Amino acid sequence: MYACIDLGSNSFHLLIGEWDDDGRIRIVERLSRKVQLGEGVVASRMIAPAAFRRGLDCLADFRDLMRRHPVKQYWALGTNAFRVAQNSPEFLAAAAKMGIRISIISGMQEAVLIYAGVITSLPEAGERRLVIDIGGGSTELIAGHGHRRIITESLPAGTVSWRDRFFAEPESNAKKLEVRMEAGLEAAAGVFEPVKAAVARAGWDQAYASSGTVKMLKYICENRGYGKNRITLQALGELKPLLAAGIAENGPLPGLKPERRELLLPGWCVASALMRTFQIETLHFSATALREGMLDFLARNQKTLPIMRQSPLPAVNETG
Repeated sequence: MYACIDLGSNSFHLLIGEWDDDGRIRIVERLSRKVQLGEGVVASRMIAPAAFRRGLDCLADFRDLMRRHPVKQYWALGTNAFRVAQNSPEFLAAAAKMGIRISIISGMQEAVLIYAGVITSLPEAGERRLVIDIGGGSTELIAGHGHRRIITESLPAGTVSWRDRFFAEPESNAKKLEVRMEAGLEAAAGVFEPVKAAVARAGWDQAYASSGTVKMLKYICENRGYGKNRITLQALGELKPLLAAGIAENGPLPGLKPERRELLLPGWCVASALMRTFQIETLHFSATALREGMLDFLARNQKTLPIMRQSPLPAVNETG
């Protein structure tokens, strides 16, 4: 049995799974927590004390859940917030004292695993795929055909960093929020523009997107009658005033979870910029992403990958 811990800038995720007799991975446990480790990191280059504590508390819960299963190996990866924050080594040391050893991966490595995770849920088809993951601090973009990646990019635009940059101050005027949304969209488009030509040259038949941001937007689109498990560029454009009004007036937005509310408009900015820049009319939602890619890679490479943790988790009396 294997465990994978995905430490994102917005949420921490734990996935525990094992191989079935037919060669498929069976998911045993899933647990996700909104930690927002990346809160303020872009501006301060530091993990804030409150976020630091939230992160460690979440890891303690993950450790306790893993102890309830016969986990043979685990893999814990830190992403954008860890890459940016100057006090990441202190967090890694505190986590290690608890019994969780974390490796920080580059944006490119993150993108590779995201692509692997997304295609695990797709049929073995001949189509060319554009795979996107909108995270809290960065957006990963991969164009590929089957298991072969043609373009792999990690770009510095994410929902937590865009919230801190464009929506940090509350606003009760919907029109003013729409102005901020346009500013956020244009800024994100500027981040994505340098790879536009390369993506066009690679070509793709279907676009898939993962992450909590995409899930949030697709639920809202579904509730407004725009179709299942997808986001359309038309829907994002038409929903703009509705979303701005809902946030400004603190009104109901069917399909939106309360804990995701503050990331709705930054998520709209990044997703809209992506779809406009790369001329994506429809994004198909993928329920699998980085952690599924980690689990697949761990299970297939356990004998040769040195980063894998061979020893079991420490006993409770060893870590407190």
